[in-house]
Amino acid sequence: MKKLTKIKELQLMANTIREDLMIMLTNAGSGHCGGPLGLVDIFTALYFNILKHDSKKPNWDKRDRLILSPGHVCPVRYAAMARAGYFRKEELLTLRKMGTRLQGHPSRQDLPGIELATASLGQGLGAAVGMALAGKLDRKKHTIYCVTSDGEHDEGSTWEAVNAAAKYKLNNLINIIDRNNIQISGHTQDVWPLKNLKERYEMHDWKVFEINGHDFKQIISTIEKAKKIKQPVCIIAYTIPGKGVSFMEHQFSWHGKAPKAEEAARALTELNKERERIMKRK
Repeated sequence: MKKLTKIKELQLMANTIREDLMIMLTNAGSGHCGGPLGLVDIFTALYFNILKHDSKKPNWDKRDRLILSPGHVCPVRYAAMARAGYFRKEELLTLRKMGTRLQGHPSRQDLPGIELATASLGQGLGAAVGMALAGKLDRKKHTIYCVTSDGEHDEGSTWEAVNAAAKYKLNNLINIIDRNNIQISGHTQDVWPLKNLKERYEMHDWKVFEINGHDFKQIISTIEKAKKIKQPVCIIAYTIPGKGVSFMEHQFSWHGKAPKAEEAARALTELNKERERIMKRK
């Protein structure tokens, strides 16, 4: 897989993945739109610039590990993996179909390249802490990345993992929080307020960065800094749920439903216009 180093290349790939998402989810007739669309830029940066991985050798021992804790947003990971060469992109149309490898939540047993089956929220960071601790004990050089949702910080298990990471000084662990301010039943500040998220991590001896989760320069440069820090790192990435599709942006109603055919057509028209705008940039 070719590493993408130019911002324009990354933007075009992200736009392609958003198009893939609209087609996949419409064909499936179910699934989540808001979170996957909002995480596209982060997953594009990870798979096409940041991660040490090999799509032809998904179990390569020296690979970085990527845990997707909110398993319901896995369509974005599937689309990024397909474009990175893990499997043929045509398989994306099997999302949520009987017998598919692309289940509604990722399955480690079925799809090479998935590190952990995730469904129930609040479990991913704990598993990532275990992987990071094992890596340190075995003197491995890889990095453990965990993508978590802001909503799952309602869970006590998440904060137990945060504390454990500090205790064991896991400087090989980077937690990227998708701070999109929505969850299935509403806005996070209404469901279970998450005040002072940055300060709470810092109280547990984590280094914390706050970034625009749609700015490739910020995403890449911040992770480069994070890999040099001698303590666990939390990156709070402020994202727009439904990013790239105007009528889905910021709408928690799109957290857990798929577009109908006419809605997908409208979304794809918008994304095609965005592709044209990107192509005109220098």
